[in-house]
Amino acid sequence: MSDQLCVLSAAVFTVLLALPLLSQNPAPDAPRDERSVIAPGAALEKLAGGFAFTEGPTSDSDGNVFFTDQPNNRILKWSVDGTLSTFLEPAGRSNGMYFGAGGSLLACADEKTELWAIAPDGTRTVLAKEFEGRPLNGPNDLWERPDGSVYFTDPFYKRDWWTYGAKPQDSEQVYFLSADRKTLKRVTTDFVKPNGIIGTPDGRTLFVADIGAGRTYAFDIQPDGSLTNRRLRCELGSDGMTLDAEGNLYLTGKGVSVIDATGKKIGQIDVPETWTANVSFGGRDHQTLFITASTGLYAIRLRVRGANPAK
Repeated sequence: MSDQLCVLSAAVFTVLLALPLLSQNPAPDAPRDERSVIAPGAALEKLAGGFAFTEGPTSDSDGNVFFTDQPNNRILKWSVDGTLSTFLEPAGRSNGMYFGAGGSLLACADEKTELWAIAPDGTRTVLAKEFEGRPLNGPNDLWERPDGSVYFTDPFYKRDWWTYGAKPQDSEQVYFLSADRKTLKRVTTDFVKPNGIIGTPDGRTLFVADIGAGRTYAFDIQPDGSLTNRRLRCELGSDGMTLDAEGNLYLTGKGVSVIDATGKKIGQIDVPETWTANVSFGGRDHQTLFITASTGLYAIRLRVRGANPAK
């Protein structure tokens, strides 16, 4: 598959699509601030293509973006100088990923329904793989709290590489893994199919998308990892998710929907692919939104920075 990669040099990026719904010249009857997350003059750029299905973008402390080509079982790296390389292959069929404060790449490795920590040299450590004596359904997306504990979603999507067809767990929920990796507990009970997840940099609020119910919720995070005060953020589910420094959520599926802190949709980034799986901020100043969408990797420059830059 590597010989099919179509990588555009950073020096010669081609603007593929100007986004009318997020242009700097909105319709006369549209509020002025609805387009303000996009940097002046910015448009969507395709960085690379030819993948089977891209997922899990996340940025390290230098701004390099790592993402997965899950069907081809590899993790790739898009560097700040605009070059593409393979970081890890095979990669446990990794899906959602997140850079932890210690520099480890946390990954939802659903080949064996595990949660991994991947060291810079590629060494893998299994952090979790079962709950109450049964395998997890298939960790999908995750976020690390500032203290090093982890929340992850565990929906069930039948994979071609599995030899079974029924979900191992009795429901599809959100889990909490303590910072010392000794405690794993289920922290929700009534999700249909949780997927995208992200938290605020102060560690106080968690956002979880229930793609099965078509809704995204906010929770208050308690010191012991439990979640309280569930409230609806918006009537829209999501595959992946990220958050900017102004409190706007970026939800995925059909392009990228931008949802403000009140739950109002304030923008739409259209992407010329069948499905938009996930998003992450990256780049040297953490002010570029990277988008994994079906066969491609895309990016667009924003006015606002991401909320959770890697340390």
